[in-house]
Amino acid sequence: MILSQLRRRRARALALAAGILVAATSFTLLTSAVTTSRAQTTGLVQRNARSAYDVLVRPPGTDTAVERRHGLVQANFLSGVFGGITLDQYRRIKDLAGVEVAAPVANVGYLMVHATLRIDVSRFLDGKAPAQLLRVKPTLTAGLGSYPVADQYVYLTHNPIVSRDDLLEDTGLLGLEQEKAKRGDYYVCWYYNYDKSDTAQGTDGTTLTPQAEPPYNPAPASPFDTDARSRLSCQSGKGKAVAEVPVSFPVLLSAIDPAAEDRLVGLGAAVTSGRMLTAKDRPVWGPDPFDKGPVAQRQHDYQVPIMLSSHTLTAGRVKATVQRLDAGDPAALPAKLGSPAAHAFVKGLHGTTVGKVAGDLDRAFRSASSSVSFQAGNYWTVGPVAYRDTGDGLAARTRSAQSADVWQDNFDHRPRTDIPEENAGTQFRTVTGLTGTDCMGNKSCGSPDSGRAPIPMLRLVGRYDTGKLRGFSALSKVPLETYQSPEVTGADAASRRALGNQPLRPDRNLGGYLGAPPTLLTTLDSVSAFTHSRHKPTAQEKAPVSAIRIRVAGVTGVDATSRARVNAVAAQIHSACPKLHVEVTVGSSPAPQTVALPSGIRISENWAAKGVALRILRAVDTKSAALFVLVLVVCGLFLGQAALASVRSRRAEIGTLRCVGWSAPEILRLILGELAVIGLGAGALGSLLAFVLGGLLDVPHAALKAVLVLPVALLLALVAGLVPAWRATRLGPLDAVVPPVTATGRARAVRSVAGLAMRNLLRVRGRTALGATGLALGVGAFTVLLSVTLAFRGEVAGSLLGNAVVARARTADYLSAVLSLLLGAAGAVDVLVLSQRERAADLAVLHATGWTKRELARLTFYEGLGLALLGGLAGAVFGLAGVLALGRGVLDGRLPALAGAALLAVLAAVALVCGALAVPIRALSRIAPAQLLAAE
Repeated sequence: MILSQLRRRRARALALAAGILVAATSFTLLTSAVTTSRAQTTGLVQRNARSAYDVLVRPPGTDTAVERRHGLVQANFLSGVFGGITLDQYRRIKDLAGVEVAAPVANVGYLMVHATLRIDVSRFLDGKAPAQLLRVKPTLTAGLGSYPVADQYVYLTHNPIVSRDDLLEDTGLLGLEQEKAKRGDYYVCWYYNYDKSDTAQGTDGTTLTPQAEPPYNPAPASPFDTDARSRLSCQSGKGKAVAEVPVSFPVLLSAIDPAAEDRLVGLGAAVTSGRMLTAKDRPVWGPDPFDKGPVAQRQHDYQVPIMLSSHTLTAGRVKATVQRLDAGDPAALPAKLGSPAAHAFVKGLHGTTVGKVAGDLDRAFRSASSSVSFQAGNYWTVGPVAYRDTGDGLAARTRSAQSADVWQDNFDHRPRTDIPEENAGTQFRTVTGLTGTDCMGNKSCGSPDSGRAPIPMLRLVGRYDTGKLRGFSALSKVPLETYQSPEVTGADAASRRALGNQPLRPDRNLGGYLGAPPTLLTTLDSVSAFTHSRHKPTAQEKAPVSAIRIRVAGVTGVDATSRARVNAVAAQIHSACPKLHVEVTVGSSPAPQTVALPSGIRISENWAAKGVALRILRAVDTKSAALFVLVLVVCGLFLGQAALASVRSRRAEIGTLRCVGWSAPEILRLILGELAVIGLGAGALGSLLAFVLGGLLDVPHAALKAVLVLPVALLLALVAGLVPAWRATRLGPLDAVVPPVTATGRARAVRSVAGLAMRNLLRVRGRTALGATGLALGVGAFTVLLSVTLAFRGEVAGSLLGNAVVARARTADYLSAVLSLLLGAAGAVDVLVLSQRERAADLAVLHATGWTKRELARLTFYEGLGLALLGGLAGAVFGLAGVLALGRGVLDGRLPALAGAALLAVLAAVALVCGALAVPIRALSRIAPAQLLAAE
């Protein structure tokens, strides 16, 4: 009987089999693909979740409101933190159970490193002149602006120039270079560089030889006085000259534990010259290595071991215009430059522009190779950058210019002339100058620095290259991982153009937006040599450590065991030092933040989002569960609609069987048996199809997945047919053959085709609701899956790890969404086709009474459009409600995008349903009114 029924209704059986085939095969392959995608996602997260450290300990009060509000760690946060954790607290944390590495960083301050930028100007010389002068007019481009640099001068002579070291030792004078000219010997360069007062004249008007205490240059008006920074370089030779631009670099001195730092980032492997710092390195009291006097008479100092980066971590480039000066008689130049009037003479010379030159500041920094280039008399500390929320990102707060007292010299209290030009630019941080004691050569100071220690000398033991530090995953790196500058780029096209299409790097502005990370390193044992040598005590003396980065033993990723170990260590730290700020950074990922700077520049800066890996895994689990349930429900509903349509089209046949004696259980077995046969056939064919597609799509274990199609198909067929089969057994024999007439209310006139279409949908509310429900679930599935993907991205918005995960997990999501929508649309169209078949006689009457085929087609189209809008809008509301429930707290700023996704889902549903109606509309052209009416 079952086989006979299937042969007689081949079209309906084949349609039902096709639905089962598509549903079972697609569901099996898609869930396999999603499982694979989830495994790949989980593996990606596990491989990249381990950053440089697992726990970050900071002083109390150093976490900002913005960080707390968004669960972030500010990029470059350590550049504004100078102390706050005591050495005793560090030792307690270091000795806690489970701590594998505790690497402290104690920021001491920014010291000034002096160097010279040498720029070849040989091609601008007059090859025939025995002596000549060039003026170099530089401009510095760095950070967010350009700055004028003091004019520099080059004097080239064929006469020999010798350094008078003998006079240097006797008088202590600097720069004593004596030119041997035909008319005498002259101390060229000295008057211009060291005595611009123009007052050192003899009573008879002759040039005086420099004395030990000449009237030095007048105090500059400000630390950025260009005339006070101007220098004359005197060179001897033919055809070869170099402009020497003096430059200074404020570099951050930080104290570390060498062994811990080596274990954390591999600092020892990054040494390029000299040696690595060791635990034995500490300040040593001994003779000053730069004192050239007898050993017994040499001044003694504390000598502190340091390591210096081989590259500057600040950026800047000098471009200069070169002028050849009209200096008159070359033979008279030595006398003019060796006289007290040298400054006025050189400044007043007219110049002819002959070309341009350029040089990078990093080249000058690499030339700073001896400890004499370092000054510890003054150093500076800086505060953090303050931010405010703007609704579409952050805005950095600016500050007024720094007080002039910040830039005063340690000893004579005059404005220093070695402060980099960028410090006259926009200020974002407070800068505090810490002056040193005045007790050189004594272990303890007398009044007014009683009880303090002398300023230490710096002893360079090695240089290191930050590029050689051990790298960690780019997807999960956290601040201070490799002492590299923050990654900052323009956030829009205009900002990128303003930055010259280059990343924004720190400049030498101590109060600037970006602070350079540590460039000078010393040991923790050396911190007191600096802090105790300040004229006034500071808070750093009692609590010098700025942060502690901790790696926890036994942590392999973000699995439950690793998380428990990290949380246990964090809890111990909080218990041992309750006032410190403890942050779990395992599973963190860079999260770009948009920051508004002055002049309309908007930048994108990588902050660290905490716990990204954990949120990703939770989102993957939620998304996968939603995917399985929604796709399965839509498949089941589609098959239920198809089975219901099959049973409803056989009402008369079922009624006849009941009339001739068939019982309700027999009818139930008949219908379920038919569905089981269809399910088995579709499942067998689906297994073969799944095996082929699994191989083509590279689904792991394709054979096993193919075998699963058969039971899935059978189960879907039986579950989908239960309700229709049960309803068929509830009909009485006569009711099944001749459906009862339903009483109607008052008739209402219908005045349009659209109105009749709406009336038809309302006339069979249950069927309309069934078709709309199937479509609503399809649209809801599309909305939820697409929106969960967006929420997934939103939850890890902008993080590198999140972007990588979303890129890997997206294909299966969209395939599932499309399948759900297609099945929902197919179910809705099936309901419309069934309704059209049942109303064939009504349509024939309309056609016989004058309705054209076009009007009948419009009627069917309007019914489909109404059903599609009803199901689509309901599904969109359902989908958005589900997304809002699943994505609480992670959808900030995403609501417009989610609403757009819902609208697209509705439009897609309407387009699919209306497009699929082409088949039933075409069937209207084959209506034979006379035949149908005769049958009635």
